[in-house]
Amino acid sequence: MKRGFQKKRNIIKNMDLKQVVTIVNQIAKERGIDPVRVLEGVEDSIATAYRKEYGERGEVIKAKIDPSTGEVKFWQVKEVVDESMVRVVEEEEPTPDGVVTPEALEEKRGAFIEDEDGEEKLPRYNPERHMFLDEAKTVKADVVLGDKLEFPLEPKLDFGRIAAQSAKQVILQKFREAEKDAIFGEFKDREGKIVSGLIHRFDRGNVHVDLGRITGIMFANETIPGEHYGVNQRMRFYVIAIQENRRGQPEIVLSRAHPRFIAKLFELEVPEIADGTVEIKGVAREAGSRTKMAVHSDIQGVDPIGSCVGQRGTRVMAVTNELGNEKIDIVEWSEDPGEFIAASLSPAKVKRTDIMPKHEAKVIVPEDQLSLAIGKGGQNVRLAAKLTGWKIDVRSEMNPDEVQEDGIAEVVIDDAGVAVIEPEVAPVVEAPIEESPVAEEESPIEEEKPKAEEKPAKVKKGKSKRSSSEKTVLIPRPEEE
Repeated sequence: MKRGFQKKRNIIKNMDLKQVVTIVNQIAKERGIDPVRVLEGVEDSIATAYRKEYGERGEVIKAKIDPSTGEVKFWQVKEVVDESMVRVVEEEEPTPDGVVTPEALEEKRGAFIEDEDGEEKLPRYNPERHMFLDEAKTVKADVVLGDKLEFPLEPKLDFGRIAAQSAKQVILQKFREAEKDAIFGEFKDREGKIVSGLIHRFDRGNVHVDLGRITGIMFANETIPGEHYGVNQRMRFYVIAIQENRRGQPEIVLSRAHPRFIAKLFELEVPEIADGTVEIKGVAREAGSRTKMAVHSDIQGVDPIGSCVGQRGTRVMAVTNELGNEKIDIVEWSEDPGEFIAASLSPAKVKRTDIMPKHEAKVIVPEDQLSLAIGKGGQNVRLAAKLTGWKIDVRSEMNPDEVQEDGIAEVVIDDAGVAVIEPEVAPVVEAPIEESPVAEEESPIEEEKPKAEEKPAKVKKGKSKRSSSEKTVLIPRPEEE
């Protein structure tokens, strides 16, 4: 009667294990992970539970599940060694209170222990995991040192509570690791590309985006200034990197302010860029305000600028609509620095470009084109310097010796390889103010009026986007790489 009950109990256990295999395959299929790897985790957990319940300390036990029947096979693994590979020592004597030292326990498990000089000792011989060569040849005649022999064990699935709980934790851990590796493998090829996702939530200025199997994060400094985001709003993002967060979970870092985001958008909209007919040489960007992009084509008869603009501007309009109507200047790249610098100051018309030593250029423009060449707060010359990599000094044709305010922009590469703009302004010499009786008779309220009128100009100058775009990663030109 007792044997019949035990047999029935084993059948139930085998049936449950078969269901576990079915559930593993189903979950693995839903989450897009490899079921074989998860099944290996289940086998490892069952082997660990078997060793804790029925094995000895230091044993190496393996398990194999038959997915079709649910049956489990167990076996013990022993490594073939000789006296030069292990240390044969006498059994560790316990301390007077009956406790064995932790070092002795580690040695018994086969771990490497450092001696007093800091050098690793050979692993201690353990009959549960080691077998000498002479003894191993009685089991297998052609065995050599380093081989591992397998000895079948009696199948048992009746584990205790602690062993079963440990097996459960191992299975869950294997599921997490397999899912994390699957996500990393899926998004590894998407790094540097554009993905589409839904705005999920906001946290301290950071935007969390639902990408399907995983949630990406766009930090506050990677958002476009002035752009508004709404929950469940679908948008495109540039994948900067794939990393692990503090909890060890995969995290996709996204951006909409990255200069390469512009290049990838044009690659989607312009077939000539996708097939290599037109090449993007560089992008300089101040997100939310203005972008300059240099393009080039080696194929005769192909207009690189016209290809990017499209018929009636449809292609460039599709990109600007994605960016919230950010202005985009498309210029043609040239091997001649003078021509490239003149084109980079578009839409201003350049009279001439003088190439100076130390990678500097002095650009002479007509008087009516001076403000257009410099731009608001020096933005145009700043972006031109980023795009070309040259220090640009914009001056008027009427007064070529006069340094213009915000008319000089220099590109400096910092230690991180990031282009930094260092604008130079002309020194302002304040003329002495002549005192007059009228000024002395003015009331304090009337004296504050000019300050009130000057204050907006100061605020306007302080609100320049220069600080938010001082560092911009440029797309390296192929010849520079």
